[in-house]
Amino acid sequence: MVLFHVITLDGPVGVGKSSVARTLARKLGYRHIDTGAMYRAVTLAAMERHVDLGDPDALGRLAHECDIELIYHGDGFSVSLDGRDVSQAIRDPEVSKNTSPVADSPSVRKRLVSLQRRLGLQSPSVLEGRDISTVVFPDAFWKFFLNASLEERARRRALQLENAGKTVDFEETMKSVHYRDFRDCSRSDGPLLVAPDAIVIDTTTLSENDVIRLILAFIHSPVHPVQDG
Repeated sequence: MVLFHVITLDGPVGVGKSSVARTLARKLGYRHIDTGAMYRAVTLAAMERHVDLGDPDALGRLAHECDIELIYHGDGFSVSLDGRDVSQAIRDPEVSKNTSPVADSPSVRKRLVSLQRRLGLQSPSVLEGRDISTVVFPDAFWKFFLNASLEERARRRALQLENAGKTVDFEETMKSVHYRDFRDCSRSDGPLLVAPDAIVIDTTTLSENDVIRLILAFIHSPVHPVQDG
């Protein structure tokens, strides 16, 4: 069954998926589902409970024990972990640094993919992540893959950290982004891939507003440029 009210945005770290998805959802009146926030919540729980990040089975058990919710209010949402608002805590650089092994765990992914599908089917939604078009909602009609050069993505990531008051070394940031690319593309379960029917947008020289306008133009077009091309 083709899903016309689920829009998927995939892409590597630092490409601007979250901000684009958030604004796109607001403009369309859709729900924004930040799947990365769910993996960060499990990571935070693992760090707090001293679960071995090198043990994918232990991480999977933890993911099944945790109560993770996206609580919507107005134009945004908060992330709840076992009834506690962790929206800010999951954005800490230490959580970001430790998220990859959590996202690599097949049992964690199984648990969270099930949650993401349930949320996405509750109401018209924009979901963003790494495997939304290929694993979570392969039947979505509108699939977008955002990309940008490594240097530009590192620059955006460094700016994000600086705005959060962090001291940033650009070369280290670029190495970190490159390593995340390797981890995301090489994981055995739900790797970062471009779906065959996804619309690829290179955002290197585009502003966020440019990307949103381009996506909206595709969505309001009477034809799908990949499926009908």
